[in-house]
Amino acid sequence: MKKIGIIVTDPEDPTAIAFGKACQKNKIGHQIMDLQKAEVSTGGRTEWHIGKTDPLQFDAIVVRDVGAGAFEGVSFRFDILRQLEEEGVLVVNSPSAIQNAANKYYASCLLSNRGLPIPRTKVVQDTESAMEVLEEMKDAVVKPVFGYKGMGIHRIKNGMDIPTNGTKQKKLVPEQIDQLLEQRGMLYIQEFIENPGRDIRAFVVNGKLIGAIYRTAPEGSWINNISQGGSVSQCKLSTEQEEICIKAAGAIGAFFAGVDLVEKRDTSDNKVDKSLILEVNGTPSVAGIYKAWGINAADDIIKDVIKEI
Repeated sequence: MKKIGIIVTDPEDPTAIAFGKACQKNKIGHQIMDLQKAEVSTGGRTEWHIGKTDPLQFDAIVVRDVGAGAFEGVSFRFDILRQLEEEGVLVVNSPSAIQNAANKYYASCLLSNRGLPIPRTKVVQDTESAMEVLEEMKDAVVKPVFGYKGMGIHRIKNGMDIPTNGTKQKKLVPEQIDQLLEQRGMLYIQEFIENPGRDIRAFVVNGKLIGAIYRTAPEGSWINNISQGGSVSQCKLSTEQEEICIKAAGAIGAFFAGVDLVEKRDTSDNKVDKSLILEVNGTPSVAGIYKAWGINAADDIIKDVIKEI
């Protein structure tokens, strides 16, 4: 009997639960595992165990979350996934795809080099260059390269630091940039795109669009992430938007992906002018699209994984 391993850190996570139920629905064996409990023995034949489980018994492994933490620990867990791939286990998403998506700088390059539309982006490593870029762009967002859930983001508009919660704006001073550079070693700066107060999360599975949602920021905020209080509603993509999303997932190398688009407004008539890719998520939650549409993305993913094994 074919069997799928599901990598999670929180067994109560709605997406982790959805993957398990999708396996049951499609009558395929599965096991929930936490890669943070993995141990490896080497010195002869390398042996892997996740808890007490030998992961080589699985025909496929679906990755929801490898866990955060110190660099060496995260790197170790990705190395395990790469080794399991080399041993013939189908890993979805592949470790390279997850890493491509997680690294905003590298992902931006992959997307841009494929001719896909992204906001104007600059990456710098010193305060003087950062201040010049922020002044030139007028309205920009400074993002952590490996950030998630909209955390650690700063919007700088005309020299003012715009908070996400509607509190008082503060003038940006070079010392703030110094501090960010000390923390991060480099700054990823992206032009802020004026939009209708929402962005789009599209779900692509195995080269097909299965649905999309609008994510609308709460009142007083400019961040649309659901984890930051954003709300979801149904979205129907244009043919052009659908093609952009499918190509974006392909550029990252993702079997399944959440592709985030922003609709740029034409300032003359306030209508949507074009769509730009904000980022691609290689371990997306399926909760939002289920809430808005009743679409079970986990079921689509598991069905297509079964076809591949």
